Amino acid sequence: MDRVLTNLKLVTMQPIANQSADENNGYHIIDNAVIGIINGKISYIGSSDHVDLHGHPDVIDCQQALVTPGIIDCHTHLIFAGNRANEFEQRLQGVPYETIAKAGGGILATVQATRAASEDELYELAIDRLEGLKRDGVTSIEIKSGYGLTLEDEIKMLRVAKSIGELEDIKVSTTLLAAHALPPEYQHNADGYIDHICTEIIPVVAAEKLADAVDVFCENIGFSNQQCERVYAAALAHGLKIKGHTEQLSNQGGSQLAASMGATSVDHIEYLDDAGVTALQKSGTVATLLPGAFYFLRETQYPPIDALRKAKVPMAIASDFNPGTSPIASMRMMMNLACTLFRLTPEESLRGVTCHAAQALGLGESRGQIRVGMDADLAIWQLEHPTELSYRIGVPDLLARVVDGEFFYAD
Repeated sequence: MDRVLTNLKLVTMQPIANQSADENNGYHIIDNAVIGIINGKISYIGSSDHVDLHGHPDVIDCQQALVTPGIIDCHTHLIFAGNRANEFEQRLQGVPYETIAKAGGGILATVQATRAASEDELYELAIDRLEGLKRDGVTSIEIKSGYGLTLEDEIKMLRVAKSIGELEDIKVSTTLLAAHALPPEYQHNADGYIDHICTEIIPVVAAEKLADAVDVFCENIGFSNQQCERVYAAALAHGLKIKGHTEQLSNQGGSQLAASMGATSVDHIEYLDDAGVTALQKSGTVATLLPGAFYFLRETQYPPIDALRKAKVPMAIASDFNPGTSPIASMRMMMNLACTLFRLTPEESLRGVTCHAAQALGLGESRGQIRVGMDADLAIWQLEHPTELSYRIGVPDLLARVVDGEFFYAD
């Protein structure tokens, strides 16, 4: 073993058959544990009492700290320029979104600012936002494009995301979201813009290996099912995974479409119906909950948590960090909101930001659990029990993050 961590309270989040009523069973807690790491992978898990570490050159005594899988934020719009705080104030004063948009606000305001920014400027802005997520134990993050809406600007955003992924202390999955909104150049020609995405943007992005997946906004104010299906088909033809913003504002059947084509996740899903739940169940697609947007927009339509739970559909939780509807860089707040607003249990919320979030990115075999053979991505906390992660907000409980076996201390 290259490195050994001892004296841990280990929260593995491994699935357990025939789970009992024991509150620790769902977390799969191992007291007085030891983890061995080789080449950035977990090579051993056991009891500190059963391992002779005398003379080992790299042993770290964690002094009974709580250790969970590294937190995964599987849906963010981290890269953009400008902000929309003025719109936040206007909405609270009763100004309708349509009025704001017609005056040059809304998503196109962010598009304009992002197009005007350089790669270096976008990088520095994103790094500052990322620090907030790291403070909550995040070791992996998904970053979407979608505020460029031209070939050049979408590529610019994805290059910035790839640059962030070169940092040693964070892992980045990249997603092309060119089908986020209709750009000014294609007003009244949505099919023409979809043609542009399918025949020009996706092939270039795939050839340059800038994205792992392709996302769409399937909604009555976004793109139709038929248009989204064309984008998905182009993505799959170029070897990219697919996912969707679906059923956020209405039930368009977008989740069923995405599931039928093998999407790793569908996100938002407040208006998901029983047919949609069944489709996710059959396909193994993850339902990603975005409680930050629900909270920030003061929504009232709740996602069908009980139906998803009954169907055993995995539920991920993500920040949806973005300038318009969820400017919140805190995964522990998302866990708390998922519990208080959506009535998830603390165990479900922790699964939502670990093993289920990994599944949402198509990375369930390498991240999101503490298991032999998995990536050595961990979060080390000064806490007694994992329930505290969704119970408390703002207290600096994180001691360190471990990414591919390397330590990055919180202070």
